Amino acid sequence: MTRLTERNPLTEHSLGNFDYSLVSPPPEALDALPETVAERTRRVYDRMAGIYHLSTFFFHSRAHRCALQASGIRDGMRVLEVATGSGEMFRRLVRANRNGLNCGIDLSPNMAARSLRRVRRDHPEARATCHAVDARHMPFRDGSFDAVVCCYLLELLSSDDIELALREFRRVLRARGTFTLTLIGENTQLFNRAYRVCGRLAPAFWGRQVAERVPDLIEAAGFRIVTDRNVRQGFYPSRVLTSRR
Repeated sequence: MTRLTERNPLTEHSLGNFDYSLVSPPPEALDALPETVAERTRRVYDRMAGIYHLSTFFFHSRAHRCALQASGIRDGMRVLEVATGSGEMFRRLVRANRNGLNCGIDLSPNMAARSLRRVRRDHPEARATCHAVDARHMPFRDGSFDAVVCCYLLELLSSDDIELALREFRRVLRARGTFTLTLIGENTQLFNRAYRVCGRLAPAFWGRQVAERVPDLIEAAGFRIVTDRNVRQGFYPSRVLTSRR
């Protein structure tokens, strides 16, 4: 595990002995609790970790390139990616920030582990780590990061949890830091109809589209939107927003 210097943004829990009881119920408690949407989502994405990279290749890679460009991330920054998935965007961030600090989190332990393995394989010299953490309750100090990036997460959260997550993103971002958010677009009617059907069939995987209402929530959370771009990859639309704290 990479040893961090005094700039370690975690609280008293180091990266090497992270206390996962801070971010989710202990395993023995899960059977005693009603299964929440978050828990169903974690289980679904744990199972999909080995093949999820295919969706990025076919649907997300163009939006990822746009998000990296819009983020303004420069080498030497402290960067957090929320919801790394299987790590495609996380590897882009590490390549752009080889001498900086790169932290990734994902609700799915399998996704987080896959992201870290691939970064360690491709960039063994990088200061990078990735953990299974709930984006609604992140164990980082206030103002820890110069940039926060989040791709395709908010579709899986309830309205209340979107607001909670956005407040957390702002809390861990330094003053005048950059928040880059990628959402599933809503500017194609045929795609929208198909997505609504998929969301009803498998809500824990597909969620629902939120791109039209999230900008107001971003500004209500205390951000200022500076760029707003629509991106298409085949039939799949994405929306990339960049904001300042």
